[in-house]
Amino acid sequence: MIRSLYTSVSGLITLEKQQANITNNIANANTIAYKMDNLVSKSFDEVMIQNRDKVLGGRNVTQKLGKISLGSAIDTVTTSFTQGSLKNTDKKTDFAIEGRGFFVIQKGNEAVYTRDGNFKVASDGFLVNTSGDRVLGINKNTGALEAIFVGNNEIVLDNDNNLFVGNTATHTLATADFEDYSALEKIGDNYYRGENPILNADVNITQGALETSNVNIANEMINMMTTMRNFETNQKMVQIIDETLAKAANEIGSVR
Repeated sequence: MIRSLYTSVSGLITLEKQQANITNNIANANTIAYKMDNLVSKSFDEVMIQNRDKVLGGRNVTQKLGKISLGSAIDTVTTSFTQGSLKNTDKKTDFAIEGRGFFVIQKGNEAVYTRDGNFKVASDGFLVNTSGDRVLGINKNTGALEAIFVGNNEIVLDNDNNLFVGNTATHTLATADFEDYSALEKIGDNYYRGENPILNADVNITQGALETSNVNIANEMINMMTTMRNFETNQKMVQIIDETLAKAANEIGSVR
């Protein structure tokens, strides 16, 4: 009886985490280039149930009653990197990636990666994102990876990702790709951290557009309803087990 209670409660904990993940996906449905997360649950290893109630030859011997699962838990969180649709904005500082790849952003002392190309020119003249972090490019003269100074000039991106500031190609917009996207770590603010980036990768960028999130609201609402129903079922199971245990403790074998 106690084992079944543990099993039901572990299911409640797993479903609660799934619900939180679904809620987060829905909340970010309008976040530019957001990639939805999926929780993968697993069952604990089954264990053999046995006792020594069987008497054979005047001795208690072990008898196997069967196997039982002790519940479920979250195995891993995977990010879906499927392409979001492109939305035209006609803003020169908006960029969208179609296919693989990431923009490179200077955050503090490290380079981080994002699909969000909603950029603007800061008051100091540098190209930044909505968090105020500087967008990086490769200097056409020195080959250095550095922040892109725009000033009051207009910017134009050509098909080779060369960024023209005014009439001069000053930088190549820095891009990166990774062999294994599952190794990327979400660190908040639509940023990713990853090792061994392939810098200056062949990435298809469209100027004057933004990538929408890849969250399918209809599917997430269905997942939410399914999760809620499963949660309610587990709640009822816990309630039934609790009532049964209460009767066992308070009524069975009581002196009347």
